[in-house]
Amino acid sequence: MTVYFDAASTAPLHPVARQALTAALDEGWADPARLYRSGRQARMLLDAARETVAAVLGARADEIAFTASGTQAVQLGLLGALAGNRRRGGHLVHSAVEHSSVLHVAERHEAAGGEVSVVPVDRGGRVDPEAFGALLRPDTALAALQSANHEVGTVQPVGEVAALCAEAGVPLLVDAAQSAGRVDVPAGWSLLTASAHKWGGPPGVGVLAVRKGVRYASPLPADEREGGRVPGYVNVPAIVAAAASLRAVRAEAEQENARLHALVERIRARVPQLVPEVEVVGDPVRRLPHIVTFSCLYVDGEVLLTELDRAGFAVSSGSSCTSSTLTPSHVLAAMGVLTEGNVRVSLPYGTAEADVERFLAVLPDLVAGVRAPLGLDLPAPKATAEAATLVIDALGKRCPLPVIELAKRIGEVPPGGTVVVLADDEAARLDIPAWCEMRGQEYAGEAPAADYGGDRGSAYLVVRRTT
Repeated sequence: MTVYFDAASTAPLHPVARQALTAALDEGWADPARLYRSGRQARMLLDAARETVAAVLGARADEIAFTASGTQAVQLGLLGALAGNRRRGGHLVHSAVEHSSVLHVAERHEAAGGEVSVVPVDRGGRVDPEAFGALLRPDTALAALQSANHEVGTVQPVGEVAALCAEAGVPLLVDAAQSAGRVDVPAGWSLLTASAHKWGGPPGVGVLAVRKGVRYASPLPADEREGGRVPGYVNVPAIVAAAASLRAVRAEAEQENARLHALVERIRARVPQLVPEVEVVGDPVRRLPHIVTFSCLYVDGEVLLTELDRAGFAVSSGSSCTSSTLTPSHVLAAMGVLTEGNVRVSLPYGTAEADVERFLAVLPDLVAGVRAPLGLDLPAPKATAEAATLVIDALGKRCPLPVIELAKRIGEVPPGGTVVVLADDEAARLDIPAWCEMRGQEYAGEAPAADYGGDRGSAYLVVRRTT
């Protein structure tokens, strides 16, 4: 049987979604705009689904509209916000690594006479908030920034960018397709989009949320459904299933994220140990728990993906040789990393540890087989992973125990590796940076504990610099 490692493209249908869809096909098939009994029943199911989605995404129910896909939600959100703010100006700002749905709207906007500014990213795929803010102008009508990248999993500093946008009076559209349901929705957005099939709901359901007070003018002819933002008949059974699965995966997220994070860390550490001339790309710390991407030098990406498929693994790639356009991934190109021989592994909920181990077992021979005809004399892989990460759970421990645990275990990662200390003792916020200063280690900042499987407190990041 094929092991499915492509959840970032589409997640397997969640069991709760399947159950809800079956029930809603019987109970919610009628037109929710009609006043007879079956219509009222469908309307109650639709309203309940809207309330559920709003609660998970941190919105009001009347701010939520359902679309036919995540791409449609992004396009309607961008076009509607640009139209609603046309008196302010025609300037759009977005990051260089946005989903193609954003790029296509930006191309159309520019062709129609608008202006577009693109914010570059660092080698990890992350924007600099100050660089983003510097591009905001008095005539900026809209800014767009994804919550996390779909190809490499890097989490963007949405909160910091949102604060700068608010200060400039610019609405911010956040594409949360990859993060919705898995992690908390970042604060500060003006418009938010998501896609049900990314979290285990049925395909064909997208979400467009527009905050009250945000200027929005539908780019399509008026329709009485979905607040006038999305024309056409709504798929009530699919929407009900999408809402039910969103609530289910969010409830499972803390425990499952910690498990998937550990599996991804294993892949990040082991692949450079097992395969020569490989680069693991994306931010090693500020990232989604289920995505890891690496690029293999001297490898045809399409051939490698085909060999992995034959070995029973379904993975994805950003390599140009695996796409119909034969153009490199704009994400990898913007990051300045290798665009060929690229493999993206994105683990769905429930991924077994044994499947990850089998993937790691077969990968080296498959890569070697693809490279064999080239006759290259490649060096042996490094003995240790440069980007190793160790998570220390010090939750519930009082000062000085979190620092003591850090001091005892930092030697377990190689120089350049990262130690993450989970702690809910406020003293750790002062003691860990101070310890780093005294011991010659690098304090890399603070992150939400949930990113590393914690249910409270904060994650303190330390990069090992000395022995």
